[in-house]
Amino acid sequence: MVETTPIVFRGRLYLFEYVRSNYEQNRTGVSYFRFIDVESGETTPPFARGYHLGSAYVRGDTVFVYGVDRWGGSKIQVFWSKDLKAWSSRPALTLPGWGIYNNSVCKGREGYVMAVELGEPPEVVGVRFTVRFAESEDLINWRLASHERVYSRDRYTACPTLRFLDDYYYMIYLEAKPGPTYETHIVRSRDLVRWESSPFNPVMSPSTDDKKIANPKLTDEQRENIAKAININNSDVDLCEYKGKTLIYYSWGNQRGTEFLSKAVHDGALRDFLHGFFPEA
Repeated sequence: MVETTPIVFRGRLYLFEYVRSNYEQNRTGVSYFRFIDVESGETTPPFARGYHLGSAYVRGDTVFVYGVDRWGGSKIQVFWSKDLKAWSSRPALTLPGWGIYNNSVCKGREGYVMAVELGEPPEVVGVRFTVRFAESEDLINWRLASHERVYSRDRYTACPTLRFLDDYYYMIYLEAKPGPTYETHIVRSRDLVRWESSPFNPVMSPSTDDKKIANPKLTDEQRENIAKAININNSDVDLCEYKGKTLIYYSWGNQRGTEFLSKAVHDGALRDFLHGFFPEA
């Protein structure tokens, strides 16, 4: 369970979780979405059964969640709720023949923008994976942006997290390096066409720090599995500001099914975190 999104809703910190069908505590046989109240540990009722690779976004008194109908599917479904219990739903974006994976939503210069990770077809994505963008006025009805708005067709760029700040779109994403090693990078753009890479990349790269134990309930066997696990990956980053700090959730592991969820903290506001990667900001 490693594709997560931290959100602040009604003043409380929640973690959105994509619960895969093979998660050991999932007894339903299908994937689903849920939220966890981080302070209390309480979980919300499951929803979006059979959907995958979700993300969450808060607008006022409503939470929006976006998920794909299957890994590499062609449809993104939007779910929305005012209480995290009763959910409405409808198709948000359909791209026949295209393979959709992760996504991320932010409020942009005009309306809302979604970063959409694509794996196919080759004539659209170039080098697998690639991020395209969609636009919306209401967070429910979406349209694909022009083909010039892309990052990047010349190499592996996956797992996007999109934010808009001071007239720039900041995107945190995953790059694959020889080895292989999977590192998190950050870029920014005013128009989603021309992109500037941070001189301080990578944002995160695999290290022994990923294996620090945060959960006191882990068994000795689980702790041993963590200590022995191969770690070539820092991916699926998502983040939010809460009580003056930037909370960063991410995945580490071998990129082949043995994966773990970790948290990092920047002791400062999200604005400072993003600006810090671009010295003149």
